[in-house]
Amino acid sequence: DSVLAEIERALTAHELIKVRAGGHDREARATMAEEICVRTGASKVQQVGKVLVRWRERPKEPDA
Repeated sequence: DSVLAEIERALTAHELIKVRAGGHDREARATMAEEICVRTGASKVQQVGKVLVRWRERPKEPDA
């Protein structure tokens, strides 16, 4: 949960992020990558080995 909170914060601030999924086998990384997308609403851009690239449009700021 704390990792997902940090991913949420990074996506809100930067839109496009890289997440390193070290220490897991290929099947576990695929499951984790899908869960990140589902729980954060992010889209899969690319995955190279243990590095996942995710994108989510930054929320629109309310008009002042």
